[in-house]
Amino acid sequence: MHQAALLGGMIHDASHYGWKVAQPLHDWGKMAEAVQNHVKSLNWGHRVQLQDRKVKYFNFKASFVNPHMVCGVSKGGEETLLSADHIVIATGGRPRYPTHIEDALEYGITSDDIFWLKESPGKTLVVGASYVALECAGFLTGLGLDTTVMIRSVPLRAFDQQMASLVTEHMAVHGTRILRGCTPLRVEKLSDGRLQVTWVDLASDKKDTGTFDTVLWAIGRVPETRGLNLEKAGVRTNPNTQKILVDAQEATSVPHIYAIGDVAEGRPELTPTAIMAGRLLAQRLCSRSSDLMDYDNVPTTVFTPLEYGCVGLSEEEAVARHGEERVEVYHAYYKPLEFVVPERDASQCYIKMVCLREPPQLVLGLHFLGPNAGEVTQGFALGIKCGASYQHVMRTVGIHPTCAEEVAKLRISKRSGLDPTVTGC
Repeated sequence: MHQAALLGGMIHDASHYGWKVAQPLHDWGKMAEAVQNHVKSLNWGHRVQLQDRKVKYFNFKASFVNPHMVCGVSKGGEETLLSADHIVIATGGRPRYPTHIEDALEYGITSDDIFWLKESPGKTLVVGASYVALECAGFLTGLGLDTTVMIRSVPLRAFDQQMASLVTEHMAVHGTRILRGCTPLRVEKLSDGRLQVTWVDLASDKKDTGTFDTVLWAIGRVPETRGLNLEKAGVRTNPNTQKILVDAQEATSVPHIYAIGDVAEGRPELTPTAIMAGRLLAQRLCSRSSDLMDYDNVPTTVFTPLEYGCVGLSEEEAVARHGEERVEVYHAYYKPLEFVVPERDASQCYIKMVCLREPPQLVLGLHFLGPNAGEVTQGFALGIKCGASYQHVMRTVGIHPTCAEEVAKLRISKRSGLDPTVTGC
């Protein structure tokens, strides 16, 4: 869906390059069908691979009976008991609903639901400040829908806050309405089927209302642990988050029971992280390796309209860990080549590299805001994982004309006070 929105922007750009294109009109139903077919094919492919490898697959909801046994219940209510020497919990999480808001559950949807809508959500209110909230709001705006994001406090709290501000600034400039410092109070269904939302501005205590076709809750996720009867197995959880406590080997408080992914406490809520942790755990259980999952310098990308990729520490984290006097930040604004001909706004395209000040200036974190941020970040993540220094990056020859080459041009330090603008891209 993010790609669908990007294509809409490219169609607008095409005329500047000499292409004669008609006014673009997006068909939500066609896009949704393609997305759903892709997901179904993935699910089917996984089941076929399990069968080919003679892995028994049970489609039921399971809960613990004791530390070595689970009871699975099928949709028809049939129970099956399974016992094992080792058990891995990888149930993930579900979107959280704001149960304190009147009719939020009855009239609202979540990020899980939007991918299965057969018809366009129309004018949409997205409540939340997470990357899920901003990604959904971003592609809805990109598809031409009237979209509003309601943020209670700060966006992308777990990320570098300067970069987060640039992300939301770009979204606001390019059509997404952002309500800051607001929280919803109730949702009412009107006679015409539309939804009226009442919210309050937390700074002024002033109430306001708006009418929407869809309200999407993106206020976080909860781990799928409550129905597992973990207490019968002796598995401990964090009472506040309900996530399972694990050690460096992904083992829970019961040594032969493991937990990986979003359900485990202190783990990044990222699919590739869970996949690698699962592979390494499988290898250890089969005595093929003793390697542990390394959760440092895990790269990720927020797929907002202007993508934000990062790996390593944020500027705030680096300062908190090493002290401001020991941190050097190199940064620059830049203009992607593909923005030049269509005269696209590049005022939020920005890169910064957070380093230790003392030589050889080890790179602590890289933050990239611009096109194809995921591809750029993936490449530099390897270098940072291998202990790259600022000097290593400066000696790297850039590939011209790419956005990624701008990383190797970062000469301006935040401490210098000079204009951090790269020209001649």
